[in-house]
Amino acid sequence: MILKDIHCCILIPTYNNQKTLRRVIDSVLAYSGGEDIIVINDGSTDETVSILSEYGSGIQVIHNDRNRGKGYSLRRGFKEALNLGYKNAISIDSDGQHLPSDIPLFIETAYQNSGALLMGSRNMEQEGVPGKSSFGNKFSNFWFKVETGLVLPDTQTGFRLYPLEEVSKIRLLTTKFETEIEVIVKLAWRNVKIIPIDIQVIYDSNERVTHFRPFQDFTRISILNTYFVILTLLYYLPKRLFLFVKKKGLWEIIKEEAVKPDESNYSKALSIAFGVFMGIVPIWGFQLLVGIPLSVYFKMNKVLFLTAANISLPPLIPLIIFFSYKFGGLFYKNGVQLDSIKDLTLDSINKNFVQYFLGGTLLASFTGLLAFGISWLIFKVLRKEA
Repeated sequence: MILKDIHCCILIPTYNNQKTLRRVIDSVLAYSGGEDIIVINDGSTDETVSILSEYGSGIQVIHNDRNRGKGYSLRRGFKEALNLGYKNAISIDSDGQHLPSDIPLFIETAYQNSGALLMGSRNMEQEGVPGKSSFGNKFSNFWFKVETGLVLPDTQTGFRLYPLEEVSKIRLLTTKFETEIEVIVKLAWRNVKIIPIDIQVIYDSNERVTHFRPFQDFTRISILNTYFVILTLLYYLPKRLFLFVKKKGLWEIIKEEAVKPDESNYSKALSIAFGVFMGIVPIWGFQLLVGIPLSVYFKMNKVLFLTAANISLPPLIPLIIFFSYKFGGLFYKNGVQLDSIKDLTLDSINKNFVQYFLGGTLLASFTGLLAFGISWLIFKVLRKEA
């Protein structure tokens, strides 16, 4: 199977990689005719132009008038590939870290998954991988999951196969390294299938030249992720949740989450205890805003948590505040002791806020522990663990 079977070309963006460029092009030529190779020279100031001239018309070359960034070069490559009628484009870095011998893996996978974005997945734990590359990849993987709900092992790889028709439907705003993040997030938002492919990688410190500027580029990537997270919270996350609920059914989701047969009695009891704690702790107006993300992060049972958190239903709120006040009085002697719930006023709470806040926090902790013990015993008696 060859590139023509999937209507694919090879994009090689390059900037001052004279040590490795010739080897990369020659290696790619073993898997492709020269007409399928598009090299985008991003204003190189070394011997790049001379090296490219050696190939004459054997490959296609695009020259940027000055150094504009990897993202800009990729975008020019996408545009040229579309103009030439290609449906897919494989991008490969010119610094020699990728092995063209992995190209057949992309071709075969793309043939079986038309329209998918294929991501080369490097082993970032292997010897020789720079520490900053490993950290940067983990950082990027985390935010990609936050923004899309998807898990990818390597979101910073430059060895990819892009479905050009889908790429043409998104509007790219960036021009530097962050473009590679922008394009995969926006494709994920369009529900384009993303498939990781295990690839080989070589880090030769004697040959490899990286143009990643830690401060400038990390700042640009952070700004992009901030923008994406805001869009995710305001639109894409609610949209994903709505479509998920619509597809599966709200009642079915609630039943599955509440029952969870593989979940331990300890975990279920802990979810209830945390719900009771968050329902009482004196951060009114922010209890669920804080509690829901924490329950998701710690993989608690969301249905049991929310049910237990409703201990602070409006009719019970005055009682919770009163007993918080009384509980605080056991430990904070400078406050004023209330004899009846009728003595509870906004003025008394304001003047004795320390007593109330201390009591509410301790009451929430005590009640949460009590709820954990009771619910765990009930589950232990009535429910057999898997």
